[in-house]
Amino acid sequence: MGTDSVEGFPQDGEGPVREVSLSPFLIDKYPVTNELFANFIAATSYKTEAERFGWSFVFLGHIPRERRQELIEDTAAAAPWWCKVRGAKWNTPEGPYSDVRSRGKHPVVHVSWNDAEAFCRWSGQRLLTEAEWEYAARGGLEQKTYPWGDKLRPGGEHRCNIWQGVFPDEDTGDDGYKGTSPVDAFPPNGFGIYSVAGNAWEWCADWFSPDFHRTADRNNPQGPPNGSSRVMRGGSFLCHKSYCNRYRVAARSSNTPDSSTSNLGFRCARS
Repeated sequence: MGTDSVEGFPQDGEGPVREVSLSPFLIDKYPVTNELFANFIAATSYKTEAERFGWSFVFLGHIPRERRQELIEDTAAAAPWWCKVRGAKWNTPEGPYSDVRSRGKHPVVHVSWNDAEAFCRWSGQRLLTEAEWEYAARGGLEQKTYPWGDKLRPGGEHRCNIWQGVFPDEDTGDDGYKGTSPVDAFPPNGFGIYSVAGNAWEWCADWFSPDFHRTADRNNPQGPPNGSSRVMRGGSFLCHKSYCNRYRVAARSSNTPDSSTSNLGFRCARS
């Protein structure tokens, strides 16, 4: 688990490389889709945190210019391409004018960690620990950069949905997508698991720490007992080597449990 590669981000605590032991577990081959999340909403009438807050973060380039003044409430100071959009939520991902009717097989986004936990309770599942996620994402390969090997585009073939072009100004969509893609749009890894690199970030169960794992128990590791943010894994369609090279299988990031964005979803597991 982990990496000592120079491509890593020291502040994220990707290293050191270490051996961990895991008990057997089951993992969904796909992230939770809009279609599945709609079933949950229909069965429970659950309101996501984005719905209760009245807004969620949307990437600026996905908001039509003629609607920006109407929809954008504010932008993130450190990342002005992230906009607080009124009415953005899981089924209106770019704001009230949008919908997911043609995106049933895309990963659900605008779900907070708390929302993901609610879905898991309803479905009788749970979120993966970070160690489980990485083991599954590696697909049986050891210390490779990506779920399929060390080359991002083997033979010139796109294997994941990430940013192509100059971030954040131009996404050429050379991989076929400028936002989320269907969860089965690219080949699975060696374990038959899809969409573990790019497309949408995935929440994990663990609290985030850049260094807790250096001294923690390596038998079924679960992160620190508390914290302020939860682990996210896998990267998204907004990742680009120039600033967010986190679609590598060892890469990690985090967000507060009540946060939601247009590139953040989740996947389920069972013990």
